[in-house]
Amino acid sequence: MLEQIRTKMVSLGLEGMLKALDDQMRITSFRELSFEERLGNLLDHESSWREDRRLQRLLKTAKLRESACLEDVNFDASRGLDRSQVSSLSSCDWIKQGQNLLITGPTGVGKTWIACAFGNQACRRGFKTKFYRIPLLLEEMAMSHHDGTFTKKLNQISKLNLLILDDFGLTQFDSQARRDLLEVAEARSGERSTVITTQLPVEKWHDFLSAGNSTAADAILDRLVGNSHRLKIKGDSMRVLKS
Repeated sequence: MLEQIRTKMVSLGLEGMLKALDDQMRITSFRELSFEERLGNLLDHESSWREDRRLQRLLKTAKLRESACLEDVNFDASRGLDRSQVSSLSSCDWIKQGQNLLITGPTGVGKTWIACAFGNQACRRGFKTKFYRIPLLLEEMAMSHHDGTFTKKLNQISKLNLLILDDFGLTQFDSQARRDLLEVAEARSGERSTVITTQLPVEKWHDFLSAGNSTAADAILDRLVGNSHRLKIKGDSMRVLKS
């Protein structure tokens, strides 16, 4: 009978319950529990197993550049991070509301790391997340124009709960890149959240984006900046300090 139960659990994909059942048969203290308690233990293990599998799938899809979590954020006073603000953002309510997060600061201060920490937190809360360096995203978008997959690519990006765009402002955009960025911002505006990391102060984004086309710059800024939270990180390069 026990082997039949194990076989049925495997066929139903109840791997968490199967492991818990093996534990119950191996550990004698479980025999003192009631049927309801042992059943509850099986269900708890199955639930935890499924949550862990879901988290691993989300993290694999997210392709976060850094292995980071908000519990490890360095709140040294020189960095200028507001502990209460980070704590509030950790709830991920801003993702539920389709708001954006802009992370600015000089090179090496940990902008990418903290963006990935928020990405990790989003995955924990069950949000579909994806990390991109902006040059790579725009390169993929440009290629999709040539192979006829632009609409499909845009739809995939628009469905992400959280899109992390790293290294905004490092390379100048051509007209096609500005149009593609506008399409991405428009497809996600008000519905999905975007994190942007950049060395460029927000006040200089318009000049960077305009390059003779202030209309496109206005439209992009309206969708990315208008409904956003801001984290400004200060201090010395963390890479230098670690080395």
